[in-house]
Amino acid sequence: MRIKRYIIYLFFFLSTLFWPFSWFLLGFCLDYVGFFLKYTGGTLRCIPIRAQRFFMINTFKGILSATILAINTLIMVPLLLIFALLKLVLAWPSSRRFLSKVLTWIATLWVSINSGSFRLIHGDKIKLKNMPDLSMDQWYLVVSNHQSTADIPILQAAFNRRIPFLKFFLKQELIWVPLLGLAWWALDFPFMKRYSRAKLEKHPHLRGKDMEQTQRSCEKFKHFPTAVINFVEGTRFTPKKQQRQQSPYTHLLKPKAGGLGYVLGSMGECMNQLLLVTLAYRPQVPGFWDYLCGNFEAVEVLCEKIVIPDTLLNKNYQIDEKFRAELFKWSEKMWYKQDDKLKAFYERSNIQD
Repeated sequence: MRIKRYIIYLFFFLSTLFWPFSWFLLGFCLDYVGFFLKYTGGTLRCIPIRAQRFFMINTFKGILSATILAINTLIMVPLLLIFALLKLVLAWPSSRRFLSKVLTWIATLWVSINSGSFRLIHGDKIKLKNMPDLSMDQWYLVVSNHQSTADIPILQAAFNRRIPFLKFFLKQELIWVPLLGLAWWALDFPFMKRYSRAKLEKHPHLRGKDMEQTQRSCEKFKHFPTAVINFVEGTRFTPKKQQRQQSPYTHLLKPKAGGLGYVLGSMGECMNQLLLVTLAYRPQVPGFWDYLCGNFEAVEVLCEKIVIPDTLLNKNYQIDEKFRAELFKWSEKMWYKQDDKLKAFYERSNIQD
């Protein structure tokens, strides 16, 4: 799995240098391999001319979307890093806070260009439903289900300029993604390094290190309004993972309350609102290339604003067992509500079909 991940990172790096060839080759291969598997059962029988045109048009749209994303990234990330270096050099707290706002503005502009170009190329595929009153001047903890790598750009497009710039919890390995890894670092995204149970048994001193890093990252968010997003499932949902977990939910994996606990413990005095976001795709969940090509009908984004109980704020998740139990019970109840929303969506979609 690690080798596969680094191959993907290498491809993205090379694609920024040789984007016309690499994106076309990838798009052509994925579109036509996927087409054969879906429509011919793996046999090489004749493909209708109309279907060939449809897939070529979508491939072209994917190349165009990827090109805009690559150019936008190549322009915005160096600009962002210039201000990041200034922030590193200047020691005055007031100047660093100002530069943090400049960095956030640049990142917001990057998201605006990406989401705007997607809308121009593919139309209004991101459907916002039941959006509550939101503010750029509030702190939010955003919790969402996680099905695809397309979830992140969709969430960015849905909440851009409605709430403060979204900060994601990222795996430590993602800091090596060309350009984007440096940008995430400059924007103070919290990087988490998870250790396996076997490694913790061999090296007990590593226990709690990932959570300490999370707390240090969250401390930085107290100075200006921030939205922190947490995929509480810990990984993307698949039917195989659901069966392996023996998850009691129909469309979700079991929630992990640790990330929520450390954010609420570090920022409880200012972050008392949670946004429960539901992402529901039709007719199927797209991968990132499918997202760039627009190979899905629509995604519904539902949002519910929940006030976090005072009993769950400013507690120590590591040592407070009562708090851990209360938080798990509360998050489990919230996750059953999330599963009911997804059930209702897919039942409605099946009736329409």
